[in-house]
Amino acid sequence: MTTDVLILGAGSAGCILANRLSADPARRVTLVEAGGFPTDPDIFDPAMWPMIQRRPYDWDYRTVPQPGTAGRVHHWARGRMVGGSSGLHAMFHLRGHPADFDRWGAMTGDAGWSYDALLPHFRATEGYATETPLHGARGEMPVTIPEAETHPLVRSYIEGWQELGLPRLPDHNGREVIGAAPNALMIRDGRRVTTGEAFLRPVLGRPNLTVITGAEVHRLRIASGRVTGVEIRTPEGDTVLAAGQVILSMGTIGDPLLLMRSGVGDPGVLAAAGVPCRVERHALGRNLHDHMLGAGVVCRARRPVAPSRLQHSESLAYQSSRGLDVHTGAPDIVVGCVVAPSVSECFPMPGPGETFTLLFGVTHPTSRGELAITGPDLADAPRIDPRYLSTDHDRTAFRAALDRARMVAGTRAMRDWNGGEILPGPGMRDLDDFIQRAAITHHHPVATCAMGASDDAVVRPDLSLRGLDNVSVVDASVIPAIPCGPIHAAVMAIAQKFAAGQG
Repeated sequence: MTTDVLILGAGSAGCILANRLSADPARRVTLVEAGGFPTDPDIFDPAMWPMIQRRPYDWDYRTVPQPGTAGRVHHWARGRMVGGSSGLHAMFHLRGHPADFDRWGAMTGDAGWSYDALLPHFRATEGYATETPLHGARGEMPVTIPEAETHPLVRSYIEGWQELGLPRLPDHNGREVIGAAPNALMIRDGRRVTTGEAFLRPVLGRPNLTVITGAEVHRLRIASGRVTGVEIRTPEGDTVLAAGQVILSMGTIGDPLLLMRSGVGDPGVLAAAGVPCRVERHALGRNLHDHMLGAGVVCRARRPVAPSRLQHSESLAYQSSRGLDVHTGAPDIVVGCVVAPSVSECFPMPGPGETFTLLFGVTHPTSRGELAITGPDLADAPRIDPRYLSTDHDRTAFRAALDRARMVAGTRAMRDWNGGEILPGPGMRDLDDFIQRAAITHHHPVATCAMGASDDAVVRPDLSLRGLDNVSVVDASVIPAIPCGPIHAAVMAIAQKFAAGQG
């Protein structure tokens, strides 16, 4: 089978690419996805997050044991379905601080990645109720800012931050991010909206768009600096697809694994896995980093905590560790309010309705890891090593974030809710040990195919892959440095920007 554009991965970026690129009826577009269209109703029930992880539509990757988190192995949920991880994530719509994207512009030498240049692409995907210079209302992805649905506990939590001097923001998608606000959510009529539902399903009838589901991508066939075919494995058997343009949108884990199985990467890594090197890319799979949260400061509730009407984690408060009087610039720590118990596997889970949790984390971690294949086949599990909490910066910032979480729990505004700290508990003396055991992934891995100006960078600023003439990479793997917030809004903007540049 031959097509003009072959998109590998129908996730948060791939669904947008399929929509935008197939809008030209003269362009034949084929989209390939390992999973299927989601049928489990729990996926679309916001209250079921995060209980839907580790089901068949979750790749459920696992890290190697992490010395920085007490030797623990971390499960990395990644969506194996049309819509990808937008079917598993917490439904947040938070872009990040403008400085995060201006940094991308500096790292790539391309001002097109600055915040002001990206803003039209953010807005083009957004469906806010009201259009403003900073918010789009004509895009396919609904963005809801809760008001009446906000839990009374969360209202008190936001008031607690105001009591401490932190601003109350309408949402976190303005030019300043430091402050507390209800989380903007990708929910419509009480239902999760995935990129598959928002962008792909409405255009499935286009005659120039073909969607192949249940198909795993094994490897790329490479000759003379080009991909000449893509080997696909389906229940009906193996097949080869060909295209003039191949776009990798399999994510931060899937993209480098596919490239490595195909002979692209560090020759030493490939040789250890039994794969001949065809294209040297020493940076492939490196620079891996992720947001973590401490789970958490758990407080006994003075009164019953009713279930959230949204998705449990209703508000984030971004801030500077330099002081609560710092209200401008990029934040470096964050505290979130969860209307439920939330702990790592190291601690017993309290009963529902009896406690609430304040998560705490670091917005711009400096720990960097890597991932690699361990063999040439799809069944060979990858080696994923994020090297969590391996820098003094991250450990120090985590302690500051923990202090702030405990601080807001002790405010007058929270007095009617806080019946006493269960975790880490007043008797806990070694807070570093607690953080190591409490830290969990926020499910935001990035940068394994990072774009950059240097010839050493895996991807050019236009997202073309160095070393293969007809391949581009479009998803979270190209992010060179993580923004302060959840990455989904940025991934949508990346896909929108790339598609807009294809004519």
